[in-house]
Amino acid sequence: MSVLERFLRRDDVPEAISIERMRRADLRKGVMEIESAAYPRPWSRGVFASEIEQVRSGSRAYLVARHGREIVGYAGLWFSAGEAHVTNVAVQPEWRRHRIATRLLVALADEARRRGCPAWTLEVRVSSTGAQELYRKFGFVPAGVRQRYYENTEDAIVMWCHDLQSDDYRARLEELRDGRH
Repeated sequence: MSVLERFLRRDDVPEAISIERMRRADLRKGVMEIESAAYPRPWSRGVFASEIEQVRSGSRAYLVARHGREIVGYAGLWFSAGEAHVTNVAVQPEWRRHRIATRLLVALADEARRRGCPAWTLEVRVSSTGAQELYRKFGFVPAGVRQRYYENTEDAIVMWCHDLQSDDYRARLEELRDGRH
């Protein structure tokens, strides 16, 4: 399917996307390619392998989004001191704006809620206004700036979202899950 066909059918795409636990084999089946396209200084295969190993201890959660057998995105969480930290969210460039990052974040939020986390946090590039907009839909608000955080050149906005366990947040997730938010 061409990029134009995907764009024109974008409302249908989320139904064809599955969200699954990331496995080591997924690194060579698409994760590393997406990582290289998404970040100027991508994580190495070794860093990802280490993160996936830490899933077993319960301190991490990593997911992939698949369209059929193709990996079109991934995301991760780090659990520490009872809170969740979004480590990364990335989507293949041609699959952006198809609600894949939203689906991944909903799944991560579900996991954080299941584990009883009261809040979650992340850093986002100052220049990444699209990602900031997405995170605001999830209730994240700016809480500070880490200067020169990315590649020692670009600032990061630190964002937090509290009240993950509230009924209001559950309702927000349902709206995001259903595409109403």
